[in-house]
Amino acid sequence: MSQKPLSNFTIVVVEDQDDMRTSLDMFLGHLGANVVVANNAFEGVEAVKTRHPNLVLADIKMPGRDGFDMLRKIRALGRAAGGSVPVIAMSALVAHASARMVEAGFQACLPKPFTPDKLVETILTVLHG
Repeated sequence: MSQKPLSNFTIVVVEDQDDMRTSLDMFLGHLGANVVVANNAFEGVEAVKTRHPNLVLADIKMPGRDGFDMLRKIRALGRAAGGSVPVIAMSALVAHASARMVEAGFQACLPKPFTPDKLVETILTVLHG
C-alpha cells in the first residue's frame, strides 16, 4: 500500500463526537486525504454541496438529523450537486442494522469500534470498487 493511499481524495467526516471526529481528521489527513469535518448531518449535507467530496464517512446516530436522513438529503441533491457521492455508515449498531443501511443506500457499513486497517480497507474498496 502506498504511503499516502488517500492522496487526491476529499473525504467529508460527519461525526458528532469531538474525539472521534478529530481522530478521523488526523488519521485520514496523515494518509493524504483532504478532510472536511462536519459536526452534524446539517453540516454534512452543506459540505457535500460545497466541496463535492469523493466520499462521506457518516455516523448514524446523531442529535437532530440522523445518518439516514442525511443520506436522503444528499441523494436529493442530484448527481450534479454531489448527490451520488459514496457514503459509508459508521455505527455501533451496525451488526443489527447493516441490511437496513444497505437498503437505505449506504455503500458500506463500519461497525464501531473499528481498526485503522478496517477503515482504510473499507474506504479503498468503496472508492475503487
